[in-house]
This record gives sequence, structure tokens and C-alpha cells, in this order.
Amino acid sequence: MPDTPATPALVVLAAGLGSRFGGLKQLAGVGPGGASLLEYSLFDARRAGFARVVFVIRPEMQGDFRSFAESRLPDTLHWQICLQRLDVLPSSHPAPTGRTRPWGTAHAVLAAEALVDSSFAVVNADDFYGHDAFTAMAAFLGASATDWALVGYRIADTLSGAGGVNRGVLSTRGGGMLSGIEEVMDIERRDDGAIVGLGEVGPRVVPGDSLVSMNCWGFTPGVFGELRAGFERFLQRADLARDEFPLPVAVQEILARREHQVRVLSPGSRWFGMTYRDDLPAVRKALEELTAGGHYPERLWS
Repeated sequence: MPDTPATPALVVLAAGLGSRFGGLKQLAGVGPGGASLLEYSLFDARRAGFARVVFVIRPEMQGDFRSFAESRLPDTLHWQICLQRLDVLPSSHPAPTGRTRPWGTAHAVLAAEALVDSSFAVVNADDFYGHDAFTAMAAFLGASATDWALVGYRIADTLSGAGGVNRGVLSTRGGGMLSGIEEVMDIERRDDGAIVGLGEVGPRVVPGDSLVSMNCWGFTPGVFGELRAGFERFLQRADLARDEFPLPVAVQEILARREHQVRVLSPGSRWFGMTYRDDLPAVRKALEELTAGGHYPERLWS
């Protein structure tokens, strides 16, 4: 579908394998009217002023994803597809044999470079971010020509009752600017209510009101050059059979060089998602409640 000159753009990361979920959760119908979480994000993004969407997918997903977009999405939503390919690497790095996993979320954003020439937001296809998150991000992108942004969510609101989750715990400095991201793995709530996980230097307790990244970012096009250079460095040190280049790690490296600033937005949006298949009942219940409360129509595109 042809693009339009409207700004800002929305880049949707939809190439994930869904290994813990056990299937293509990006397109799973979970709303009362059968809509996927992806469609709720597109609905909220369009209300907030995003008119262009770029879907980043794996090559083998093209048929299913194009069929979904052409049959489900309204004609007024202008979308494009780009492919996150394993074999598209700098000439100095031949593609490894036997690798099947995508290169990670930072590489997925980099894959969209040819289709994005304006400020843009980035979200995951399988998360619910809430209308306020897209409104806050659209306002930020419309006001800032240089800084980047990240929507933060309270960690206590992003846990799963089905098992441990990985989160990037945010540190901020004056004015709400991001100073660091710590990747904390296998986070769960203990029986005593404490939230615990494995941090970069060992086990740690994370306060429930700590803000975490759920991969809702805002960037200027200048990020592509930074990610390209970071991916080159990653390839030089990585285990090419298994390592990934995630977006929080890439941004952390950029922050360490003090070359860009990232503002943490905290609009109080509700987040939920599907890490595990056992998360489905809670997601369906949440969407039913939001629909009953008048926040969304039962059929999003009717």
C-alpha cells in the first residue's frame, strides 16, 4: 500500500518467534470482537495521530501477515512491510550457517530504515500499551527535533502469573532523562509480595514502582546511523550462532557515550501482554473490561 507524507510514523516489531507462547501471538485474536493486541495498538496510534505504519516481520511470515493486514485493517491506515533478514549483514560479516533466530529488536528497527524518513515510534506487536502512551509519544515527537523518548511502566503492573519475565529497569536523572537501563531476568513476585529477579551483578529485589521499558520508544531518523554502528560492533564480539542485539542494550551504549538524550515518559498507561499462553485469559478479561467501560468498540474497525 502506498505511503503518505503524514508524520510521525509507527514501526511495529512483529518478527518475534513467540517461543514461550507457542505460536504466532502477533496475530492471535484476543479481543471481544476477535481483534489482536496489534490491532488495539494500531487503533490507539491512529487516534493519537500516527497515520503511517511499518511492520517489521520475518520473511517466512509474509503471506500470513499480508493476508491479515489486507483483510483486517482499514483502507485509511497506510501500512508497509519490511523484512528482518538474517543474511543482510555488513559485507565484512558473512551470514552464519544454521542460525534461525532474528538478530534482535535493535536490528529489527534498523531493518525499517529505508521506509522511515521522519520521527517515529517503536512498539512490539504483541503488547498492549494504552491510548495515553501513544498520545504522550505523539506529543513528544511533535515537539522535539533532537531528543528521543521511552514510555516507562511500573514493574508491578508488567508481571506474569504464568512465569518469570525479563525487563529493562530504568534509572533517571534530573528532568526525567534516562540515565541507564539494567536488564533484569526471570522477574517474579514472591509469596511475600517482593519482586525479585536476576540483575547484572546477581539476584536483586526490585521496588514495585520502578519504571521499566516495554519497548515503546520514540526516535528521530538519526538513530539509524547509531544502530548501524552499534550492530557492526556487536557482530565483532558476538556469538553469531545465538546472540541478539536488543534495543535497550543498543540505547544504553549510546547513552554511555553521552551523544543523545532520552526522556522517560510516564503517562500512567496500562500495559499487558502475552509472554506465555497461560496469560491469554487475563488479557481477554482486561480487553472485555475496557470494552465494557467504553474505551474501545467491540469491533475496532467497523
